[in-house]
This record gives sequence, structure tokens and C-alpha cells, in this order.
Amino acid sequence: MFATDAEKARFNMVEQQIRPVDISDKRVLEAFTRVPREHFVDPTYQSLAFADTHLPLGRGEVMMTPIQEGMMLQALDVQPGDRVLEIGTGSGFVTACLAHLGGKVDSYEIDPELSEKAADRLHSAGIHGVHLRVADIFSIGLPEGGFDAIAVTGSMPLENDRFTRALAPGGRLFAILGQDPIMQATLFTRSIQGNLKREVLSETLLPPLKNAPRPKPFVF
Repeated sequence: MFATDAEKARFNMVEQQIRPVDISDKRVLEAFTRVPREHFVDPTYQSLAFADTHLPLGRGEVMMTPIQEGMMLQALDVQPGDRVLEIGTGSGFVTACLAHLGGKVDSYEIDPELSEKAADRLHSAGIHGVHLRVADIFSIGLPEGGFDAIAVTGSMPLENDRFTRALAPGGRLFAILGQDPIMQATLFTRSIQGNLKREVLSETLLPPLKNAPRPKPFVF
């Protein structure tokens, strides 16, 4: 993809995909303009780097669509210095956007190969302030109240209170909950007093995180 083609496609992604669905936060739109999404896409799919689709990453994983990424970034409202937990490093693009917004990012990826590729992409893109970790997020402990924002980049069939407990007062958690064909992009917000609020943002679809707990099958 030539530079001029990429810039035109990037502009169209922002103006024709992201803005029309009420993603209007100027800092989020600026992140999409400044962070080169095509840099985080497998070379096989370069021509689709700005398309409204899930792009394969290999290892059975996909990138979120630009609309899903924009919805998540706007909902999380990451501010400079925020402690951010990302669950599913994937390509590293969302990681880069969270860091661009000023977050101090701890990003967990279950697949070592994907984490290594993301590390290379982030380094070559000049993204700093990110700690990449290889682990199954469902098998490790998380500090209670340890994060101001939590970004979950794969869907989860069930809510998981290990993540909401990790929210600091004033913290925000974005997750896509449910199972195909019914999933909901959901924002959890913990008040300064410690109360938890749940808000459904939209209907959407996204493949699940590996090892995410599933409902027990119904037995007659």
C-alpha cells in the first residue's frame, strides 16, 4: 500500500466508519490518525488494513474492527498516567493507541508468538510505556483496585468479577459479553464510592478470548 493510498484509506476509515457511529472523542480520533494501523496488520492483509472487518492475525486470532476499537477507546476515556490493563495484546494496535492516549499499559497475551510479533511492531513504531506479558489472564491473580481502565479485546461468554474487582475507584472496563449470535459491548464503571455501574453500548460480534469461562451446558 503506497503512502498516499494509506492516508486516504485512513481518512475514510475515520470519517466513514468511526465518526458515523457517534465516536467523536477528539483524542480517540487523533489516535486513529497518528497510530499507523497498517503497521500492525499481517502483510497478507495490508490492502484491508482500514476495512470494517476482523483481520486474521494467525494462531486463530483476529483484530477487532476499527469501529469496535473506537468504541472501546472512547468508552475507556484513558487519560495520561492512567494504569491500563489490556487483556489480549493481539496485533499490538490497541496497545499502541492506549499508550498514545497516555496510559501506562500492562498487556497480557496468551500466545507467545503473537506477543513477540506485537513487541516488534510496537518497538519499530516507537511506542513506549508498554509492558507486554505472556500469560493466561484467567489463571493469574490481579491486584484488587489496581487499574483505572481495562480493555478486553476478545469477547467473553460470561461476566468475570476478577476484572471488575481490579477496577480502581473511578475505573472503567470495556468488554464484549455473550455468545454468537448475541453479544453486547458493555462498559462497567466503578464510582469513587466503590459502586459498580453496567451500561450496554451496542450489539456486536467478536471471537472469544481463549480459555474464557463458558456457561455450563444445560442437562435435561
